[in-house]
Parts: sequence; structure tokens; C-alpha cells
Amino acid sequence: MPELSRFFGIIVRMYFVDANQHHTPHIHVESNGKTASVSLDGRVLAGQIDKRKLTVLQAWMLLHEEELKAAWQSLLNAEPFGTIEPLR
Repeated sequence: MPELSRFFGIIVRMYFVDANQHHTPHIHVESNGKTASVSLDGRVLAGQIDKRKLTVLQAWMLLHEEELKAAWQSLLNAEPFGTIEPLR
């Protein structure tokens, strides 16, 4: 699973498993043993994530909106994509 970024105990990945489940551009997030799928506009689509971690994640997503969209497009085109700068 390609890792996009890691910060403040949050691991952000982007991968494409099944086209039927991946119509909405999203990321997969893991933190404190919980996992969630979060749309690129910051909505939790499935799973769970701590509310504080979600707020931090959403801030990071706003800062890197264009990079996330580009990574999603690369994923759809079966092209590699790089990492995205973490929050510090």
C-alpha cells in the first residue's frame, strides 16, 4: 500500500483495490489502531478515526489539496506517485 505521508501518529495511504468501491477520490488513514477512508474533501466515508486526528488530517488535506488530486489521477492512470510533505 503506497504511503503518501506520516505525521502526528497518522499514516496516510492511497491505493485502488476495487473500482466498484472507489468512485469517490479518497485516502486510507490509520491512527491509534483505527482505520478510515476519507474523501478528498475531508468526509469520513467508512471506518473510524479520532476526532482530533481527523481535524489534523483535514488541515493537512487542505494544504495539499492539489497534490492529493494529482496522486489520485496518477493512481487511476496506474502511474506511480510520490509522497506528500507531512505536517510539522
